Amino acid sequence: MNTLDSKSLSPEQRESLEARVALRLAARLNEAAEQVPHDIAERLRFGREQALVRARAVQRQTASATQLVRQSNGTAALSAPPTVWVRFASLMPLAVLVAGLVMIQHHHDAEQIAVAAEIDAALLADELPPAAYRDPGFTAFLQAQEGP
Repeated sequence: MNTLDSKSLSPEQRESLEARVALRLAARLNEAAEQVPHDIAERLRFGREQALVRARAVQRQTASATQLVRQSNGTAALSAPPTVWVRFASLMPLAVLVAGLVMIQHHHDAEQIAVAAEIDAALLADELPPAAYRDPGFTAFLQAQEGP
């Protein structure tokens, strides 16, 4: 049994072997294609033509949709000017970001006001007068409250 190891072949020998296999395969396919009945051959031909028409249409659509133009600095840009919707869509993330920052600042200010109001309410409800907090003897007053 003669087996070929593809690792032992040089690149030229491998290419030659592949070319021979390809030629034999193409010859067999050509022989089989000549034996296909006429009606099947016509259906295949019609199917190939339809496939080519569709491929060309898709190629035209993709080419006209993208229409990339190379600029002198090597970057790609759309050839048509941006529409109003494209400009609106590109500015939308910035508007959402600014609105979010404004809402965060408003929430932060409201929390600070609520904390200050809570402290003020505690001071006013306490039996200790607010002027006592500024008095240097306040510590002595607190210690006297804790003692008895």
